[in-house]
Amino acid sequence: MREQPADAFAHYGLALEYAKAGRAEDALALFQKLLGFSPDYTAAYYQAGALLGKLGRVDEARAMFQRGIEVAGRNGDFHTKSELEQALHELPA
Repeated sequence: MREQPADAFAHYGLALEYAKAGRAEDALALFQKLLGFSPDYTAAYYQAGALLGKLGRVDEARAMFQRGIEVAGRNGDFHTKSELEQALHELPA
């Protein structure tokens, strides 16, 4: 990632690995960085929201899913929009 600091796929993959390894805060930081330079990378909203939900940070998860729904809808990515809506619906009240 040093050679290509704005490589969305590399950031996404590393964030997923961090999450899998139990490094939730590192994963969330990478998802946030990724969305900063590639705000249309809708899968990152889903993964970050899911991770926030697992950590019990429900309000943050809800906000992440809602932002992802807006982006996916604007970009015509209706499959991802549907997945984000389902994830939002499954969050505890």
